Amino acid sequence: MDISSLYQVGSGAIKAAAETAKTKTGAVSGNENMFDSMLNSAIDNIKTTNTYLSEAENEEIKFAMGVTDNTHDLSIALQKASTSLQYTVAVRDKFIEAYREIMQMQI
Repeated sequence: MDISSLYQVGSGAIKAAAETAKTKTGAVSGNENMFDSMLNSAIDNIKTTNTYLSEAENEEIKFAMGVTDNTHDLSIALQKASTSLQYTVAVRDKFIEAYREIMQMQI
């Protein structure tokens, strides 16, 4: 395995960040920009996941308190949160796998 498997993650955001970083000039600064882009994409992904989880919790509270009886909005919010969390965990697992591989490299 190599860290190129990270590019096989199905997100257009990560692929776009990698492509943007590749267009930068300079080998060293391009690699630094690529890492920066990937890190920023991961941070944005975590922020989005937190937002979806918060929205789902708010919908659950509204439904439990009887403020709303719209189960459609509740189920959409829960599904968004679930999907986003699964995606975040998958990306985290790929990063950890890449980190472990780098740590096992012989210098």
